Amino acid sequence: MRGLIVDYVGVLDGTEEDVKRWRSLFAAAKANGVATAILSNDPGGPDAEPIREWEYRGIVDAVILSGEVGAEKPERAAFQAAADAIELPLNDCVMVDDGILNVRAAVDFGMVGILYTVFDRSSVEIQALFDIEGEF
Repeated sequence: MRGLIVDYVGVLDGTEEDVKRWRSLFAAAKANGVATAILSNDPGGPDAEPIREWEYRGIVDAVILSGEVGAEKPERAAFQAAADAIELPLNDCVMVDDGILNVRAAVDFGMVGILYTVFDRSSVEIQALFDIEGEF
């Protein structure tokens, strides 16, 4: 696996402490050669600036908004747009989402899917998949 794609709403928009931990985990993943992206069903526009900030600040490599690519999760085209943005095939990417239908679709399209419930659980899975060490 060389790509980590994460949903925004319900995953990255949590508590201040969780956001800090996600930023640290993304930094460790990137230092380990992992390409990173956010894939959100957000329509785009000015209200999406908090999501785009993750890319502007270099926390992730790409932000993909459904309203801007014309496809929403769980459509294959949405996942493909995210994989394309980080220049990887779908089967080389992990998708983290709080929606079981989105995770199931990602798996059906060849990705590894992680159902997000709490940071600690997802972090352990991400660390194992990408061979990342550390406390987050």
